[in-house]
Amino acid sequence: MDLGIKGKSALVCASSKGLGLGCARALAGAGVDLVMNARGAEALESAAQVIRDEFGVKVTTVACDVTTEDGQAKLLKAAGEVDILVNNAGGPPPGMWTDWNRDDFIKALDANMLAPIALIKALVPGMMERGWGRVVNITSQSVKAPIPVLGLSNSARAGLTGYVAGTSRQVAGKGVTINNLLPGIHATDRADSLDQGVAEKEGISVDEAKTRRCATIPAGRYGTKEEFGATCAFLCSQFAGFIVGQNVLLDGGGVNATL
Repeated sequence: MDLGIKGKSALVCASSKGLGLGCARALAGAGVDLVMNARGAEALESAAQVIRDEFGVKVTTVACDVTTEDGQAKLLKAAGEVDILVNNAGGPPPGMWTDWNRDDFIKALDANMLAPIALIKALVPGMMERGWGRVVNITSQSVKAPIPVLGLSNSARAGLTGYVAGTSRQVAGKGVTINNLLPGIHATDRADSLDQGVAEKEGISVDEAKTRRCATIPAGRYGTKEEFGATCAFLCSQFAGFIVGQNVLLDGGGVNATL
């Protein structure tokens, strides 16, 4: 399927690995030039070079912390007038509700709510002027069904979801769509970290922790970054202009809900 976005440009945050990299690769496969971001310069440039070699698209790398004002300024300078924005940032650490203080919540909000909003506010006006744009925010299945040990993530990502719900309806008439992708467990470093935490807490092996988690997913497995990236690319395509302000679950059926 021709997604109709060849020659467009995209900023993909936190894209040196995991779901962000899956999105970057899928967009590159559709012919989109990229601005890739991550905190680690070496891993970022390595991932970017593979994409350049494999897909022949232009890739600019910006190693910075997107949760900071300085990092956002560097990223926006490199991004210029991109057509597509994929917001992504690692989730805050797990814990119990009694563990977190105000500073913990502020840090989570900066990473998973306020940074995406800042990039949306900076880049969407240009998209509106040009009459076309796509924003995809990578959030979490916890927006639909909160995960007790991920209270910081539940809170911050729910805030972003509320912001998108209102904002997306205000910009859709100018050819710009904003939607959210809600991943469940995928085979990434984040999943490895969560499985390690369960293994240590319960005194079991990491493999057993993973097997237990897979048993709670109707699909019986973890998702892959390739299928996640393909869904992101579709939301950025010529065919997704009528999808506005939606929260798309990619969780293997893990959230047991009718709507």
